[in-house]
Amino acid sequence: MGAKNAAVGRPYHHGDLRRALLAAAVEAIEESGPAALSLRDLARRAGVSHAAPTHHFGDKAGLLAALAAEGFNLFADELNRIRERTGSLVEIGVGYIRFAVEHRAHFEVMFRPDLHAPDHAELTAARERAGETLRAGLATLPDAPTGADARFAGLSAWSIVHGFATLYLNGALPPEVDADLDGTSRAVIGRLFAPR
Repeated sequence: MGAKNAAVGRPYHHGDLRRALLAAAVEAIEESGPAALSLRDLARRAGVSHAAPTHHFGDKAGLLAALAAEGFNLFADELNRIRERTGSLVEIGVGYIRFAVEHRAHFEVMFRPDLHAPDHAELTAARERAGETLRAGLATLPDAPTGADARFAGLSAWSIVHGFATLYLNGALPPEVDADLDGTSRAVIGRLFAPR
């Protein structure tokens, strides 16, 4: 393998190039955010030629669309596991917030269509899959809403968990939230669907 690969201390495997570039993107976004991401830096991090990211993703928007698609699929998998295990919309909401914290780089690009390649088929499919997962979460409610009520209940639930996650990631919540993120999340989300 080339000197570049030895220089970064990672062996390069042809079959893993796409995965290596996405992992490098996660690392770069965790360090500096999506705006500072460059394909040249990703190539350096992955120990490949400068042309490799362009060959796989076309451009930065294509790479971020692929990363967002990966995020939506990871997200759907995690929330489906929680729904199957608990049958609780509140716990699905806690899982949403936990996902945002544990997969911050993905979360930072998933809901930013201004960063993605337009009409990216993989992203469209992954986003729809995640949406189906969230809608299935609403069906766990004892009196699951239907029709327009379901749409507004879904929007309400999404707004609460996404808003909470975003406030937390931006350091805008009180410091004591750190002591029990899941418990605080659970209490906040529970207020939305608490019996009246």
